[in-house]
Amino acid sequence: MGASLAGQTGGRRRRGQRNRPMSDINVTPFVDVMLVLLIVFMVTAPLLTVGVPIDLPESKAKQLDSKKEPLTISVDSEGRVFLQDTEITIDELVPKLTAVAEQGVEERVFVRGDQSVDYGTVMRVMGRLNAAGFNRIALVTQMEQSDQ
Repeated sequence: MGASLAGQTGGRRRRGQRNRPMSDINVTPFVDVMLVLLIVFMVTAPLLTVGVPIDLPESKAKQLDSKKEPLTISVDSEGRVFLQDTEITIDELVPKLTAVAEQGVEERVFVRGDQSVDYGTVMRVMGRLNAAGFNRIALVTQMEQSDQ
């Protein structure tokens, strides 16, 4: 019967302290978590923009303004075809692209071809796209480095 309550003076509680909410907020754990998330996103953001590694040819053409994520078809140095980041066969290209295109055949399609790939391979991809009705096709290049 003589159990004492730890942390209280003399085993008695004051009247107003029984269910009073804690008014202090400890923001240190919150700041720690936010800093860790900031570092994680800073490290991973540049890695998200790189899809299929391709050595693009250089050109002096103007850059296109695009506000949304474009549909991209890539042909790597070995002649493999990719829709966005997924490898597909050339026979699967048109059905999968048609299924993904939000605006149908009016959707702009970017074709990225490695500069060492056979010209005929890129033309075969573009020919399939044109035969399927996609007429808004753009070839992607890197900005040409001026030697001054």
